[in-house]
Amino acid sequence: MSEVVNVAEIFGKNVFNETVMRERLPKSVFKKLKKTIEDGAELDPSIADVVAHAMKDWAIERGATHYTHWFQPLTGITAEKHDSFISAPTSEGKVIMEFSGKELIKGEPDASSFPSGGLRATFEARGYTAWDCTSPAFLREDAIGVTLCIPTAFCSYTGEALDKKTPLLKSMEAVDEQALRILRLFGNTTSKRVIPSVGAEQEYFLVDREKYLQRKDLIYAGRTLFGAMPPKGQELEDHYFGAIRERVAAYMKEVNEELWRLGVPAKTQHNEVAPAQHELAPIYEQVNVAVDHNQMVMETLKKVAGRHGLNCLLHEKPFAGVNGSGKHNNWSLTTEDGINLLNPGETPHENIQFLLVLSCILKAVDRHADLLRESAADVGNDHRLGANEAPPAIISVFIGEQLEDVVDQLCSTGEATHSKVGGTLKTGVRTLPDLFKDATDRNRTSPFAFTGNKFEFRMVGSSDSISSPNVVLNTIAAEAFKEAADILEKAEDFDTAVHDMIKEQLAAHRRIIFNGNGYSDAWVEEAEKRGLPNIKSMVEAIPALTTEASVRMFEEFNVFTKAELESRVEIEYEAYSKAINIEARTMIDMAGKQIIPAAVKYATMLADSLSKVQTACPDADVSVQAELLTETSAYLSDMKVALAALIDATEKCGTIENNKEQANAYHNTVVPAMEALRAPADKLEMMVDKELWPMPSYGDLIFEV
Repeated sequence: MSEVVNVAEIFGKNVFNETVMRERLPKSVFKKLKKTIEDGAELDPSIADVVAHAMKDWAIERGATHYTHWFQPLTGITAEKHDSFISAPTSEGKVIMEFSGKELIKGEPDASSFPSGGLRATFEARGYTAWDCTSPAFLREDAIGVTLCIPTAFCSYTGEALDKKTPLLKSMEAVDEQALRILRLFGNTTSKRVIPSVGAEQEYFLVDREKYLQRKDLIYAGRTLFGAMPPKGQELEDHYFGAIRERVAAYMKEVNEELWRLGVPAKTQHNEVAPAQHELAPIYEQVNVAVDHNQMVMETLKKVAGRHGLNCLLHEKPFAGVNGSGKHNNWSLTTEDGINLLNPGETPHENIQFLLVLSCILKAVDRHADLLRESAADVGNDHRLGANEAPPAIISVFIGEQLEDVVDQLCSTGEATHSKVGGTLKTGVRTLPDLFKDATDRNRTSPFAFTGNKFEFRMVGSSDSISSPNVVLNTIAAEAFKEAADILEKAEDFDTAVHDMIKEQLAAHRRIIFNGNGYSDAWVEEAEKRGLPNIKSMVEAIPALTTEASVRMFEEFNVFTKAELESRVEIEYEAYSKAINIEARTMIDMAGKQIIPAAVKYATMLADSLSKVQTACPDADVSVQAELLTETSAYLSDMKVALAALIDATEKCGTIENNKEQANAYHNTVVPAMEALRAPADKLEMMVDKELWPMPSYGDLIFEV
C-alpha cells in the first residue's frame, strides 16, 4: 500500500495564494493587491516592497534559497534565470537575505538569445520581465533545491512582446471589455468582468527510459522516425480506460501530488486510446492561470517520469500509425459573479443572450478559421491532424442536435418556438436507476465542439502552449462582440434588432456548422463545396497571422502590432525548418550508422547460409534463403538511393536564406524524402533478425512499460 495522501492538506501548499497573502500582508496592502488581481486594476508600485518582503519570508521559511522570474518565451516552453536572496557580505562576512519590490516587479534576462523574429538584433541584448500578479508565485522543489518562481511577462527593450503571456493578457482585456457591452445590452449592470476560463486536457506517452535512450530519433526529434507496427496495436480498444498498470499508477500518484502542492487542480487521469498513452485533465481555471498551470503539468510529467525509470513523450505523433496526442482546450466565458455566457439553459430557443453569443462565436470562427487553425499549427501536429484519431485540418463547429434544430428554425422561419429536450434513458435492468438523457450527443471528431456550456477546441497539439489558441479565441470573440454591440447599442428597437442580428449571423455563417463524422472523406468533399479551408500543414497555416484581416483585428484590440505578428511569422518558419532539419539529419545518421549496417550484416548471414548449405548439400532447397537475400538486397538498395536523395535535399535546403522559402522547401522536398527513406527501412525491420536490429521496436516501446 502506498502512503495515504490528504489532498486538502497538501493542495496549494507551495503557492503564494490568497490564503497566504491574507495571513502575511497588512490588510491595506492585501486589499490593493486583491483589487489588482480581481478587477484588473493597475498595480500600485507602493505596495511592491511589502509584498516582496512577505513573499521572501514565506519562501525562505519553506527552504527557498533562490528566486526566478518564470516566463514563457516564443520557444513554447518556459525559461528562468535563478538569483539567490543573499546580498553583498557585510564587513563581518555575513550576508543578509534580501528581496525588494523592484526585484519582484522587474527582471532583466538576455533578450537576444530567445526567438524574436528580427525584433531584436543579436547584439541588442536587453529585455525585461514584468511580474504578472494575477498568476500566483509558487515554490518548486527539485534537485536544485527550493526555488521561488514568479510568473512574469517578457518584452524587449523597445517594448515588443517576446512571450506567450503578454498577448494573452491583452486578449483577456479585449474580450472582457466587449463581452461586458453585450451583457449591459441585456440589462446586466452588476457583473464587473468577463473572464475566459479554460480546462486543458493533456495527453502523453510513457516509455521505458532505457529503451528510450536506445532510440536516437526519440532523443533528438521526440518521435520515432523509423518503426514498423507491432502485431497488436490499438485495434482491440482494450487500453482506453483500462486498468492502470502498477508502474504507471505509481508515476501518476507522484505527478498528482506534485501538481496539487503547486495548486494545479489535477482532476482526471486515465489510459488513452493507444497502449502506453495516458491523459491528465484539470478543473477549469481563469485562462491566464490555466496556461501557466499547463506548463507546470508538462514540466512535472517529464520530471517525475525520470524518477520512475520512464520517459514522457509529449510529441503529437511519437509513433506512426498509432493514436496521436492532443491537448483539448475547453474554453468558456464566465463573469466574476458566476454567469456563464455559453450556458444555453433549459430552453435555448428563448435564451436570446445565449443565441446572440453563439451566433457571434460562429461568425468569429467562420471568419477566422485560418487563424484558429494556425494557432494549433506545429511540426508534430502535421502528422496528427486528419489522421483518423484526431480532428481534421478543416475547422468546423459541432453544436449538437438541440442547437442545430434551433438554428434551423431561425434560418427557415425566422422564429424559434421550441427546443428539443432530454429524456429518460432506461437501462433495462431493474436494479439500475433510469438515467437522464441529454438532449444532444457528443462528437469527438469535431475540432471545435460545443459541449453543454463551453467549446472544446480539439486541434491543439500535446506539446504546445495553450496560450496561442486562447489568444485567438479571445480576440476573434472580442471582434464579433464589438461589431454586434456597435449596432445594437444604437438600435431604436433592441428586441427586433437583436432578433434580426441573430438570424442574419446564423444564416451567413451556417456553413461552419457540421455535426457529422469529421473523419470521413465525404466531409472533406463537403467542406470544399462549402468553401471551408483545409490547411494541412504548418507552412500553409503560418501566413494567416499576417493577412489584412488578422493584422487589422489584432491591432484594433491592442493584442499584437503588425511588427509583432511579422516577427512571429519569421519565428514559426524558422522553427519549422530547424525541426525538419533535425529530423532529417537524425534519419541520415540512423540509416547510415545503424539500420543499413544491420541489414548488411543480416544479408551477409543469409549469403553465408546459402553458400554453406549449397556446399554441404547441392540438392537442398535454398529458395527461401535466396528469396530473403534478394528481398533484403532490394530494400538495401532502395534505402541507399533514398538516403542519398535525403542528404542532397537537406543540404540544398540548408543554403536557402529566406525563412519562408526555406520552410516551404523543407516541407516540399525534405519531408517526402524522409518518407521515402523510412518505407524500405520499416520493411527491413520486419525481416532482419531481432538480435541484429539496432533499436527497440514499437512493440518493445509501447507494450513493455
